[in-house]
Amino acid sequence: MADDLWLVVGLGNPGAEYAGNRHNVGQMVLDELAGRLRASFGSAAGRVNARVATGRVTPGGPRFVLAKPNSFMNNSGGPTAALLSYYSVEPSHLIVVHDELDIPFDTLRLKFGGGHGGHNGIRDIIAAAGTGDFTRIRVGIGRPPGRQSAADFVLRDFTSTERTVLPNLLADAADAAEKIAADGLTAAQQQFHAPPPVA
Repeated sequence: MADDLWLVVGLGNPGAEYAGNRHNVGQMVLDELAGRLRASFGSAAGRVNARVATGRVTPGGPRFVLAKPNSFMNNSGGPTAALLSYYSVEPSHLIVVHDELDIPFDTLRLKFGGGHGGHNGIRDIIAAAGTGDFTRIRVGIGRPPGRQSAADFVLRDFTSTERTVLPNLLADAADAAEKIAADGLTAAQQQFHAPPPVA
């Protein structure tokens, strides 16, 4: 494994009808990163069921493989495990970007390891990879309003008000991925975690 190679997997559902859903925010972040790489997504080699884009944001900087599984969210594990194998990437150099109901909208949380927290995409990756020891960029989408179910909420598009803020959130998440690869998780957490409220 090349020490500067990082696999970044953006979770979501395939197809144009899901593209704007809250559940697809991980793939939206990868679109932002791909723009910075000046790369476009194409079919992965090695019979891996994903679309990939590769490159470096800066000359001499970390090398990225950006991947969007072609599977539905709950079946993200197979493609992710195949990507780790094909590119000879250790889980310690895997970053998974996904939506998070338990974090307020327009907020990021970065973590390494741990359980799936009820997120089915993460659950499937842990099962397929045989470990939870990878980095997660958790993009806050907030809880559904009123009595709306979480399942319906994540499969709805962002509201018009949310979409005015969304580009900044996607840029921050892309910045966080770059920071993790270049300077490590702790440095990224210090930059992107909001300070706790003053008591």
